[in-house]
Amino acid sequence: MKLSTSSASSASVQADADRLADFVLFTQRSCILNLSSELNKGNVSFPQFFLLTYLSSEEYLTMSDIAKKMGHSTAAATGLVDRLEKLAYVERVHAAEDRRKIMVRITAKGAELVSKMRKEIASDLAGILAGMDEDEAEAVEHTKRAIKGRAIA
Repeated sequence: MKLSTSSASSASVQADADRLADFVLFTQRSCILNLSSELNKGNVSFPQFFLLTYLSSEEYLTMSDIAKKMGHSTAAATGLVDRLEKLAYVERVHAAEDRRKIMVRITAKGAELVSKMRKEIASDLAGILAGMDEDEAEAVEHTKRAIKGRAIA
């Protein structure tokens, strides 16, 4: 049975998506294993590290912003921030216009940790990408073009 152009295109997209899913799962395992050993040295959990990555791209976040981004309650977000503050990775500051409003920002120490982890992830990915065959590299490039310009939350 011959596939229509639309069906063939859809099948091609699905095949690319399947290959990309395998790539993501493989790279995630690789990167998470490396992150895990490094973060354990500093007693930082994955959720705390993910919060640090959010904060590294923002001037500050409020507690409600943090809760929303992390998918937690405000109380849980406060717990994350408390732990990171004790480790000197973040600091709380009061808003100038309303001292009741607490803003959280990353410290130089926190930014350094995120930068170090990002470099390690990039190094891991470079090794993985270097070992790809032509079809795998094409699927990654196709996907990169498809998502270019779109924000990932």
